[in-house]
Amino acid sequence: MNDYPQIADHGLIGDLQTAALVSSTGTIDWWCTPRFDSPSVFASILDSERGGHCRLSADVDGTAGAAVRQLYLPDTAVLVTRFMAPGGVGEVADFMEPNPSAVPSDRHRLVRVARVVRGSLPFTLTCQPRFDYGRAPHTLTVLDDGSALFRGPGLDLHLQTSTPITLYPDGSDVTARFTLHADEAVAVTLTADSGGRLAVTPLTGGDVRDSVHACEDFWLGWLRGSRYRGRWQEMVCRAAITLKLLTYAPTGAPIAAATMGLPEQIGGERNWDYRYTWIRDASLSVRALIDLGFVEEAQAFRHWLRDRLDAGGTASGEPLQIMYRIDGDPNLTEEVLGHLEGYQKSAPVRAGNAAADQIQLDIYGEASDALAQAQDIGGFHGWQVFAGLLDWLADTWDRPDEGIWETRGGRQEFTYSRLMTWVAFDRGIRMATAYSRPADLTRWAAVRDTVFNQIVERGWHSKREAFVQHYATDVLDASLLLMPRVGFVSPRDPAWLTTLDAMGRELVSDSLVYRYDPDASPDGLRGSEGTFNLCTFLYVEALARAGRLRQARYAFDKMLTYANHVGLFAEEIGPSGEQLGNFPQAFTHLALVAAAMALDEQLDQAEK
Repeated sequence: MNDYPQIADHGLIGDLQTAALVSSTGTIDWWCTPRFDSPSVFASILDSERGGHCRLSADVDGTAGAAVRQLYLPDTAVLVTRFMAPGGVGEVADFMEPNPSAVPSDRHRLVRVARVVRGSLPFTLTCQPRFDYGRAPHTLTVLDDGSALFRGPGLDLHLQTSTPITLYPDGSDVTARFTLHADEAVAVTLTADSGGRLAVTPLTGGDVRDSVHACEDFWLGWLRGSRYRGRWQEMVCRAAITLKLLTYAPTGAPIAAATMGLPEQIGGERNWDYRYTWIRDASLSVRALIDLGFVEEAQAFRHWLRDRLDAGGTASGEPLQIMYRIDGDPNLTEEVLGHLEGYQKSAPVRAGNAAADQIQLDIYGEASDALAQAQDIGGFHGWQVFAGLLDWLADTWDRPDEGIWETRGGRQEFTYSRLMTWVAFDRGIRMATAYSRPADLTRWAAVRDTVFNQIVERGWHSKREAFVQHYATDVLDASLLLMPRVGFVSPRDPAWLTTLDAMGRELVSDSLVYRYDPDASPDGLRGSEGTFNLCTFLYVEALARAGRLRQARYAFDKMLTYANHVGLFAEEIGPSGEQLGNFPQAFTHLALVAAAMALDEQLDQAEK
C-alpha cells in the first residue's frame, strides 16, 4: 500500500496567515500554525507514520463503482471533495475564513463540513495531531460537551462538531464513525490557539453557514478586482487566488510555497523549505499583480521591501539577503529533521534554509524593478536608502555569486546576476529622472553601460550564438528567458532569437523546460531534477513576444495539461508527468499569469 498520495493530489486552503493541504481522499496532511513558517501540526505528507493528519472522508475505499472527485467552488478557496458510491453521494467542504488583518492572529480555525446529497454514506473522522514537526508530545482531553482538546507545547488544538458524535480516544488521538443520510450534514472545526487563551463557543450550524458565506464573499469580492478578461480566465483566476493564499496578510510578504521538504526527485536530497519570502520571487510577482489589477497587494510588498532596506542586519552582511521570514526576520537557521522519513522516503527533511546567507546579486535588480513600478517611491528617507544601495552596488557588483538557482557548487560570474545588475541601475536612473530625485546619475549610467558591455562581450558565446549561464561555460540557462521582459534585448533581436533556438534544442523537452544541465554545469548536489514549471511559462512568454504564436500557444495549452485536478502546480514536472517539489509554488503561478497575458496581447495584435 502506498502511504503517500501524489504531490498533485491535493488542494490548498488558507486564511492569509496560514495554509493547509487537503488530499483528494479528504486528509489534511499538512498544516502549520499560527504562521506559514511555524512548526507543523499535521505533516503526514513528510512522514505517514510520525507526521500527523486529520482525515474526514466517506468510507468508499474498495467499494465497486465508487469514485472520488475534488474541486473548488468557482472563484473561491472553498475546496470540495466528493464521494460517489452505489449507496449514495456525499462531500466534504474544507475552508478557512480569510483574515486580511494587518495584525497577526494567534488563533486560526479550519472548517470541514461533511454532507450527503443522495442516499446514505458512512464517514470516518480521525484526528492525529503531531506538534512541532512530530517532535513534541501532546495530551488529549475529551471535554464535557463531547469536543476534544489536544495540548502541545505552546499550542492548543480544539476539535468540535456541530452535531453530537461520539469521539473515541485512541491514545492521544481520536476517531469517530457516523452515517449521514440525504440532506444531513456535520461540521467539524479545528481551532488552533497559540496565545494560551482558548475559549471557544459551542459550534452551531448557523455559525458554520455564516463562516462559509463569509469565505465565499471574500474571495468573490476580491476577484472582482481582477482586470483579466483573456482566453484563459479559469486558470488565471485560480493562479491569482493561489498567489493571494500564499501571501502573509499582516506584512504583505508572499511565500515561495506552502510546504517544505517535498522532493525535486523521489529519493533525492533536493528537498528545501520554501515557506519564506524570496526577494526575487516576490519582486517578480509585483508586475503580475499590477497587470491583473491587484495594486494593493503589490503596494504592500513594496512597503515590506522598503522596510527590509531600512532594517539591514542581514545574515549575509549585504544590504539585502535573498530571503526572509514573513515578518522580515533574516534568521533562517537550517536544521535536518532526522526523525521524519521524508515524502516517499526522500530524505533529508530540512526546516529553515541555509541558502539565506548566499550572495545572489540579481536580487538588487529585481527589487529595483519592483520599486520602479510604484506610483510613488516613498518618502525622502526611502529614496536616500535606495540611492545608497545603488551607490554601494556600483562598488561591489563585479564579483562572483551563487546565482539565481542557489547552487551549492561554488560561486561563478553568472550572466543572469549581471543582467539584473543592469536592471538595478537602469530602473534607478529612470526613477531618479522621473521623480527629480538626487542621485549620482553619471556614475550610475557608467556602471549600467559597463555591465551591458560586459554581458555582451563575456556572456555571449559566439560559437553557440547564444547567451550562456556564466562567463566560464558554454552551458545554457533558462533564467535568461527574462532578458526580453526586462528590456535588455528586443524579443526579436537576431542575437536573442538564436539564444531562444539554442534553448529550444537543449533545454526543452516536449515544450517543458529544464533550468540548466547539471551534468554539464555541476551544482554541488547529488541526483537530478524534473523540468522547471517557471521556466516553461517563461519560454511561452518569450516565444509569444518573439512572434512565434502557434508554437507559444501550443506549448502553453500543453503545459496546462500538467496542472492538477484543481488547477495547481508544484515546482517541477517529473519524467512521467508527475508533479515534484514544493506545492503549490508561487513562482510557477505568477509565471503562468505573465505568460497568459503576454500570449493574449500578442494574439490580439495578430488578429487586428
